[in-house]
Amino acid sequence: MTSTLPAWFTARQESAKTRYESTPTPKRGDEQWRFANIKQLKFDNLSGEANEADHSDLISRSTGVETPAAKFVFLNDAVISSETSLPEGVICLPLAEALEKHSDLVEQHFMKQESRLGSAKYAALHEASVKNGLFVHIPDNTEVEDTIEVHHWISGETTVFPHTLIVTGKSSKVRVIDIFRSADDSTPGLTIGYKDLYAGQNSSLDYIAIQALNEVSRMIAIKETSTARDSRSRAFILNTGAAWARNESMSRLEGPGAHSDMLSVSIPDHEQEFDQRTFQHHVSPNTNSDLLYKNTLYGHSKTIFSGLISVNEKAHHTDAYQTCRNLLMTDDCEANSMPGLEINADQVACSHGSTSAQIADEEIFYLQARGIAPDQARQLIARGYSIEAVMRLKNEKTEALVLKFIDEKFSRIAIGGV
Repeated sequence: MTSTLPAWFTARQESAKTRYESTPTPKRGDEQWRFANIKQLKFDNLSGEANEADHSDLISRSTGVETPAAKFVFLNDAVISSETSLPEGVICLPLAEALEKHSDLVEQHFMKQESRLGSAKYAALHEASVKNGLFVHIPDNTEVEDTIEVHHWISGETTVFPHTLIVTGKSSKVRVIDIFRSADDSTPGLTIGYKDLYAGQNSSLDYIAIQALNEVSRMIAIKETSTARDSRSRAFILNTGAAWARNESMSRLEGPGAHSDMLSVSIPDHEQEFDQRTFQHHVSPNTNSDLLYKNTLYGHSKTIFSGLISVNEKAHHTDAYQTCRNLLMTDDCEANSMPGLEINADQVACSHGSTSAQIADEEIFYLQARGIAPDQARQLIARGYSIEAVMRLKNEKTEALVLKFIDEKFSRIAIGGV
């Protein structure tokens, strides 16, 4: 990182290092790690040197939406390419540079929320180790129509700590996409990422994370979203890669009229495991949140979903919904779902639910009657099952990019056999 780090940041890193060392490693009996494979938390073999990779090759492979407003390419947390075309007043910089040029602004928002979904130890490790990422600040009354696109590449048996910090001012708008990939298909790496999202009053903040690491890598991704009065946040997660990935997503609705959408599509195969923990925290009255997670499981894969809707005292007239649906494509996959409610206010409308099912024989027969082979029919149904969450992104270019990664995963499954 830059040699002129602000004093507050170095102090935070020293404190976080002490906190990491003193915080116990999660144990099998911990409720927040229920059903999880604790063995995946052994990271000792991922402290080696990062590999150099062909920068030009990775830059050429870093394709996303058409005509992005800004595009950054990182390799092992170092910027190897950047281009921007943003409205005046917008700050969009690598975090290392933002710490030097906009230290006070970063300090106001950097990791202010307490990690409470199980990975406090790894949030501290991230804070102690973070070197770079992206800082975005949208001033009041400013809209960025096109997407800010970020490609994070990891190369070598190493650990990276990408950080995304997005702040929207009053009556502003932005959309940011993070894409996480491995430089090759065979080298195991570890990503411990953190996302700070702050939607200011009457603003709109869309954040999309596409996790497409190779299937021998691992990832912990912690996301904290704060949504102010009359603002709207929309967060979407796609999991197709990694041997093991844990997503912890907290949405805090802090002002009346705040709205939060939490969306996810996960498609594990072989022995992949995707662990998803969520928290919808309604702090103020007249707030709304809606969560939809859809998992399609193949092979011996496993998913875990644990979600809680919490409504504070006096947070009356809350509307909150939480739905996790699992489509089981083999007899050997495993889906665990634990939705929950904690309501401390009156006049609320809250619901939660989870379903797990296989494709009905009648659906396969219907498509076979129209000349579609059984294996192809199953893939078509599985793809259509995922689209419900994707369509809620409400942006054609973004939806097309997400579907491209979904289709790539389904094509690999088809080649490998269902």
